[in-house]
Amino acid sequence: MLKPFTRCAITGLAFCFSLAALASAESNLTIPESLFDFGFAPQKSKLTHVFWLKSTGDDSLIIAKIVPG
Repeated sequence: MLKPFTRCAITGLAFCFSLAALASAESNLTIPESLFDFGFAPQKSKLTHVFWLKSTGDDSLIIAKIVPG
């Protein structure tokens, strides 16, 4: 049977390793095409383009706000 101090130390080390694993998980956003040139467009014409976003990290990616510019 382990002594109480040894059992506490082993539990503490396991907890620290699990926190380190959680800290290394991060979310990353990759935008393969970050710029698109529409070229010449007449005034008041409606232009659209789809930009694909890809989550490449280990953690969940949360997009909380989008600001067009």
